[in-house]
Amino acid sequence: MSSIRCIIIDDEELARTLLKTYVDKIDYLAYKGAFQNPLKALSFLKDNTIDLIFLDIQMPEIKGTEFAEMISKSGIRIIFTTAYSEYALQGFELSALDYLLKPITFKRFVSAVEKFPKPEAQQEDSLVIKSGYDLHKVAIDEILFIKSESEYVTYHLDNGKKIMAYQSLSKLEATLPHTFLRVHRSYIVNKQKVTGLKGRDLLLGEHRIAVSDSYYDTVKKELF
Repeated sequence: MSSIRCIIIDDEELARTLLKTYVDKIDYLAYKGAFQNPLKALSFLKDNTIDLIFLDIQMPEIKGTEFAEMISKSGIRIIFTTAYSEYALQGFELSALDYLLKPITFKRFVSAVEKFPKPEAQQEDSLVIKSGYDLHKVAIDEILFIKSESEYVTYHLDNGKKIMAYQSLSKLEATLPHTFLRVHRSYIVNKQKVTGLKGRDLLLGEHRIAVSDSYYDTVKKELF
């Protein structure tokens, strides 16, 4: 995951210190500052790009909910941090990622951060596949499907060639561009290569790929 640039806004020094400690423990969070005064944070945002704010609600000059409304069109995501549970509904109405009730545990903090939308894998026109000591650069539109083979995966190309790589299908799935779709615990297909659905089998040229029950609805929605 690319770095998530974040700031902390809280009028309590202990709260700011604790949240910074938590932020520093997560390698994909990039700490960009902490503010006691939300007005100073507003000024900071004019000249700096931020992805996520840990935002207290009950503060002197501006309430956190008011601050959230002021930046609602900025695209910055918010995780509210407060000692007052009565603000929870308002927080979610403001499309907050999460609402953390003080005292905040690290486990709960991590759970909230993990709700930050993961960027879609950048669309590329080719993949680099490591097979043993060799590297293969393969065009996306040459790949029919990818099959799990125990601790390996096999890339099946439309010219009949196969490339085996030491990879986990689940970990691979998270890095592939959206052209690919998981249809079975053992198969990922190239959506552009699917020509039909016969019963519970996807048709990719002369190949038939079984669709498991847990993926069937997604397959129909995505492809048909």
